[in-house]
Amino acid sequence: MSTETGPPAGERWAARASLAAAALAVAVPLVFGGVRGFLLLLAALAGMAVAAAALWWTLTRRGPARWIAGLLAVAVPIAVIVVLAVTLLWTLLLSPVLWILAVWSGRYALRSARGRVRPMKEHRTPPPRRPFVLMNPRSGGGKVARFGLVEKAERLGARVVLLDPERHQDVTELARQAVADGADLLGVAGGDGTQALVAAVAAEHGLPFLVVSAGTRNHFAMDLGLDRDDPSTCLDALTNGVELRVDLGFAGEHPFVNNASFGAYAAVVQDPAYRDDKIGTILQLLPDLLTRQRGPQLTARAAGTTLEAPQALLVSNNPYRTNDPAGLGRRERLDSGLLGILGVKVDSAVEAAALLLSPDPQGLSVLTARDVVVGGDCEELEVGIDGEAMILPTPVRCRVEPGVLRVRVPRKRPGVPAVQPTLDFRRLLALAMLVGRTAGVRRPGHRPKPEPRTDKP
Repeated sequence: MSTETGPPAGERWAARASLAAAALAVAVPLVFGGVRGFLLLLAALAGMAVAAAALWWTLTRRGPARWIAGLLAVAVPIAVIVVLAVTLLWTLLLSPVLWILAVWSGRYALRSARGRVRPMKEHRTPPPRRPFVLMNPRSGGGKVARFGLVEKAERLGARVVLLDPERHQDVTELARQAVADGADLLGVAGGDGTQALVAAVAAEHGLPFLVVSAGTRNHFAMDLGLDRDDPSTCLDALTNGVELRVDLGFAGEHPFVNNASFGAYAAVVQDPAYRDDKIGTILQLLPDLLTRQRGPQLTARAAGTTLEAPQALLVSNNPYRTNDPAGLGRRERLDSGLLGILGVKVDSAVEAAALLLSPDPQGLSVLTARDVVVGGDCEELEVGIDGEAMILPTPVRCRVEPGVLRVRVPRKRPGVPAVQPTLDFRRLLALAMLVGRTAGVRRPGHRPKPEPRTDKP
């Protein structure tokens, strides 16, 4: 018989250390604070619930009620921190240290092959001979000029076209004309909305696509690991680059590299005042949107599940991380061939508190699927596609096209993070309970070697 070995002993002990540190982080304030410490922790949890409810009232009320609720949302957490700091100072200092130890040990324990995420495969391809790069001089507050992107791109052999800020230009048509003129790479220095339009043309013609992080937020560039502080480094891919096969999302026939949003956010970005006064517009519109006095009643159908009447729905090109605070707002990969679907449905202050405090809130739906159909009780839906406001006929079918985009990136990307496993305490518990080796387990299809003969004729 063959013998299967379990995870290394170091990873098993790291799992045990992680669970022990997490338990101590909770127990220390209770044990050393006694009854007072227990009551204070209950009061802290109650304060967090009140703050979450107050935040909901801030977003759904107007006038004096909003200002009172906003004051509560700020004052209550501060009061809780001050009271705990005065009464349980040293335990408050020790508990975060224990939590850090728990997280670090847990990640170490789950670093095995089953816990790791396979990085996106890099493909070596020859440099382009006739690259074409479209640049928006207004993006990111003028990053194109500030970082000398035109000069560097032309020095590396690219043909550069600057968008005219004084008139509307059809980005898709410009990209198609570049292909017709013989371009063998399409690139964009601009926002994610412009990136998506040119990316779709590159995918349509099977050409490599270059991302230059010259926008404001650069979410797509971030998940590709590109340098968002110095967009000029992205141009190094023209001479010293590799290709990643990346998925591309579509809402109807409109491409997106990040996400398509429906509901509250999509309605806000449609408002003409949003560009000049984002905060004021949000505060003005959210009360009616969150209390369902305005906007469609959405439905979303994906993977055999129906989401009924969410106030906000986000469909992303590959799922965002939701179960790890260190990875919120990021995607582990861009080549899973799946859409991420996040639905939020909150109808009261109690549900808002549960959304923020519960480990598994009912108001948050998280799904993955190859496609999702979004409907509503109206003929057209407001949609935010990579931050761009659009109106599409109902229903809107969102889908993902796996691996159709050949993204050319620099060989060295300083923004590529070390891929960390999700911290899952259930898996840690199972790993911690394993004891040594598991003997006598035969691999499927494995034939044991015959024992050597020791008898002599």
